[in-house]
Amino acid sequence: FNPLEQVGCRIELFLGLLLTFGQLSWGQKGMDIPEYDGKDRVHDLNAKNYKSVMKKYDVMVVYYHEHVGSSKVSQKQFQIEELLAAQVLEDFDDEDIGIGLLDEKTDKAVAKKLGLDEADSIYIFIEDEVIEYDGELAADTLVEFLFDVIEDPVEIIDNVRELKGFHNIEEDIKLVGFFKSQKSEHYHEYEDAAEEFHPHIKFFATFSPKVAKSLDLKLNEVDFYEPFMDEPVVIPGKPYSEKELVEFIEDNDRPTLRKMQPHNMYEIWEDALDGEHIIAFAEEGDPDGFEFLEIVKEVAEDNTDNPNLSIVWIDPDDFPLLVPYWEKTFDIDLSSPQIGVVEVDDAESIWFDMDDGDDMPTVDELEDWLEDDTDIHIVLVDYTFGTKYVLPLSCGHKGLLFHIDIARVSL
Repeated sequence: FNPLEQVGCRIELFLGLLLTFGQLSWGQKGMDIPEYDGKDRVHDLNAKNYKSVMKKYDVMVVYYHEHVGSSKVSQKQFQIEELLAAQVLEDFDDEDIGIGLLDEKTDKAVAKKLGLDEADSIYIFIEDEVIEYDGELAADTLVEFLFDVIEDPVEIIDNVRELKGFHNIEEDIKLVGFFKSQKSEHYHEYEDAAEEFHPHIKFFATFSPKVAKSLDLKLNEVDFYEPFMDEPVVIPGKPYSEKELVEFIEDNDRPTLRKMQPHNMYEIWEDALDGEHIIAFAEEGDPDGFEFLEIVKEVAEDNTDNPNLSIVWIDPDDFPLLVPYWEKTFDIDLSSPQIGVVEVDDAESIWFDMDDGDDMPTVDELEDWLEDDTDIHIVLVDYTFGTKYVLPLSCGHKGLLFHIDIARVSL
């Protein structure tokens, strides 16, 4: 990580194309650039062809990119991005999925007709829905997200094995409802609500009285689970209309504790609670990290009714390339758990003192610290990394721009 400029807190990172569209896929394939295999996987969309091209596919992934310059370097970079886009579709030979490319300068009119307003973004068109992808632009992360997109918005729980799978999901918001059958009008309302949030929020349903009894669900009742919470909230007012379900979810879609993951990093960092986030770093696979995470979970559970508390958990193992920058910026050691806040005005980091030997803080100690020190605000602005790579960092200015200077990368 190589900061070059301080004006506007602009920092140039010369990591090459490793951190563009094909970040993780390159790492898996020994940095080999994928070769064109003869299949028409990617289309350049324009005013003349976009309607006919998009009609060919059940799912259309549109990459609305910045204008490609005339320099050889810019052209080369874009060619590589096209190849990596094609690489994404190699995992979907049996699915009717296409990728379209839109240039923000030459195809602005098409973008407007499609309702696309943010360049360097990926939009997924499926049936009557348009889903904006808010994760890192890495091929394998996008593939995983697309697999979620093409799944049904509601997953049915029929037996004990599937019920166990439901309980094993703890990192996402999830809902589960009990209905008479798939023909039930109340189930249809639930299904329509699920389509509004798919695939970001997990919706489950059961038609089995036995499964419903295990979940303590009454007929036409829906339970709402926050991430990492064992006990659900029963949505009041059953049976529900689609509108009532949507309103409840929108009023409760900022959990007390949530995990930043590659597929949702932009969404989470853009969603500030009154300009503030509390950041908890902990490696789940490390004994100390696991122990600390359990303490953080208990703090969150004790304060789940507090609308002013929202903690973002980051597992450094999920973002190895960012660890050196976080350590330098916040002056912390991420080989051990950390929790802290950052003030946007002067970028002073405040971190809980974890230097007491091997002893972890108690739940009460951590809660007391949060009460004392979380008046400091973290302002989350639109951090961009080249083609929209979001980084939870702070500086002395209100804007922080990360990008790749491709001219300085050897191709």
